[in-house]
Amino acid sequence: MAKNRILIVEDEEAIAKMIEMNLKVANYEVVIYDNGEKAAEALQENHNFDLALLDVMLPGLDGFQLLEVMNQYGIPVIFLTAKDDLNSKIQGLKGGAEDYIVKPFEVLELMVRIEKVLKRANKLSDTIQILNMEINFKEHMVRQNGREVPLKPMEFELLAVLAKNKNVAISREKLLQMVWGVDYVGETRTVDVHIGQLRKKLCLSDAIKTVSKMGYRLEV
Repeated sequence: MAKNRILIVEDEEAIAKMIEMNLKVANYEVVIYDNGEKAAEALQENHNFDLALLDVMLPGLDGFQLLEVMNQYGIPVIFLTAKDDLNSKIQGLKGGAEDYIVKPFEVLELMVRIEKVLKRANKLSDTIQILNMEINFKEHMVRQNGREVPLKPMEFELLAVLAKNKNVAISREKLLQMVWGVDYVGETRTVDVHIGQLRKKLCLSDAIKTVSKMGYRLEV
């Protein structure tokens, strides 16, 4: 399946580039505009996007005006903005935005929210090709060199998180939240045990790196 295409409309270059870098690492295709009006004009030519990340305060058209344009093309929207007042949030969500995230934000949280929106919109890619593996999210299956490798549900979810955030160090605490959920009351040792199983079953001892005093990183 083709990469998911994400549109970023953000006039702060540092933020736009930071988001772009993380999205590309996670295998998304990214297009950036720093002006709402220019983005709207470009959409007339090509509106093949699976998701848009919009700032509210933009030159040209503001984010709320641009949301109306996105709605015309059926593009799901997440707002990323410094406007943290309740009225702005209500305006965005009532206008049809899928989510409203206030700056500053954690990149990993943004990635999780992006995935949830794409999943709701049925636009999430079914597979990831990484190293010698094909991870199929629809079938909940991993094939390595063409051979299916049985994984337990949480082993699969942990591998999926590492693969979607390849080359990014993720703490044990964050992995617990992302895989087992924020309400999970177990210890971080749970992560270590499941990492050990992934290394063994998929021969990933060299690829899944331990990050000292922090967590793990799938190195590609």
